Amino acid sequence: MAGAFSLGAPLMNVLLTATLGALQVSAFDVSLYDNVAVYWGQDSYGAANSAASPAELQQPISYYCQDDAIDVIPIAFVDTFFGTGGYPVLNLANTCNSTSNGYFSGTELLNCSFLASDIEYCQNQGKAVTISIGGAGGSVGFQSDDEAVTFADTIWNLFLGGSNSSRPFGSAVLDGVDLDIEGGSETGYAAFITQLRTYFDGADKTYYVSGAPQCEYPDEYLGDALNSAWFDMVFVQFYNNPCGLQNFGDASGWDFGLWDIWARNVSINPNVKIFVGAPASSTAAGTGYQAIGTLAEIVRVTRDSFPSFGGVMLWDASQAYANDRYDLAIKDALVSTGGTGFAYPACDAQEWTSGSSYSGGTNVSWNGYIWEAKYYASDEPAQNYNGDWMPESACSGTPSGSSGSSSSSGSSSSSGSSSSGGSTTATSASSTATTGTGNCAGVAEWSASTAYNGGSEVQYNGDLWTAQYWTEGDTPGGSAGVWTNDGACSSSDVAARALPPPTPAPAAPRRNSRVFRL
Repeated sequence: MAGAFSLGAPLMNVLLTATLGALQVSAFDVSLYDNVAVYWGQDSYGAANSAASPAELQQPISYYCQDDAIDVIPIAFVDTFFGTGGYPVLNLANTCNSTSNGYFSGTELLNCSFLASDIEYCQNQGKAVTISIGGAGGSVGFQSDDEAVTFADTIWNLFLGGSNSSRPFGSAVLDGVDLDIEGGSETGYAAFITQLRTYFDGADKTYYVSGAPQCEYPDEYLGDALNSAWFDMVFVQFYNNPCGLQNFGDASGWDFGLWDIWARNVSINPNVKIFVGAPASSTAAGTGYQAIGTLAEIVRVTRDSFPSFGGVMLWDASQAYANDRYDLAIKDALVSTGGTGFAYPACDAQEWTSGSSYSGGTNVSWNGYIWEAKYYASDEPAQNYNGDWMPESACSGTPSGSSGSSSSSGSSSSSGSSSSGGSTTATSASSTATTGTGNCAGVAEWSASTAYNGGSEVQYNGDLWTAQYWTEGDTPGGSAGVWTNDGACSSSDVAARALPPPTPAPAAPRRNSRVFRL
């Protein structure tokens, strides 16, 4: 009889390592364009549908982590900042309550430690699980920055990498904080995030900060924090607002472009990602819900138009699952658009010209964007929700009509124009152009009110330009011919400001939830 064949130990170890490596779950990657964030904790479908079956009510968090549809799960909400004993109050609807689970002694903070294994399961599936503070109707806010710093210490110790005997989720260490602030004042939120960042730096894992402002820019409650603190993701609520998804394509409403300008020119994180926030079913919000085919087309257009686009946020998990897995459908749509890479559309609209007038619906190129006039417009396109213009797309290259001349009533094509009899005639001398690609990292946008010396660099209409000699008020590419075009920008339009980016945590193997027998 032939002897039995046996694999040597070294070969067996190689096969085991290769098999487990191939099946390893990918960790969350905030840089992608196809991420899906879904809130969990409030049983929104059950609250909105009294006849909901038990299967349609909110399930334990691990129930929503069994496939690749969801990438980020904010647990909603810590809806009171300072409750009994100075501790926050956690509201998780039907999942954890005072009757079944109880409070920690001397507080109104729920003991939901039974969820620790569920949360860790989700994390081991590559999901980022965060704690969301605020929510509509929450008792939130700070009297001062000092109070906000104290609250940041509390959140760190209760939910993140700190320690406290009253941790609501026991040993589970969440992956960051989400701010859904819908009332109160702006006071303290920047200080709150800055204090948390002092803990995040040098931590043994990566932590994230997200915010969920209303779509009308700037947000009433988070505006200051968004401008002065480091956010990784911004889940803009394009529902229950006039700028919501129901007005996509209407320049007087839909304003994702304003948030893209913020991300690329104002945010201190040059790589912050903007998510389209959407209701996951018709009962999830008063306005803004779109059939999945419509939402898929909206996010395709938005993803192809704005480099800050990061994916879709849904409210909430219970609504998505009751609505024929709305979360999975939008994930599939996002994946089909591509998770990496962005190609700037061409600035193929006429260049905006000072002193000209434009009728509603007219498109112009200006400062690296294509803008649409909401109505009769004569002012300069700017980041103003109540202004005459709305950015329809980021763009790169020389605007259509920026060299040569053209004449049309109520419109123009370049700088160096003269107006007569209600029509605008535009002329422009071509500037010196070079081939290649410009590196625009840290280079400011051109400003008509700034004086530039020879050799100064600016960004304009998506390109890098260098002044040949001293100039002020001369548009790059305009008739003065002062500027040399060094090519389309190749890097982020915004350099990191004073606050350095968080230090990524060292890569560590994640415990895989699957068990194999070889």
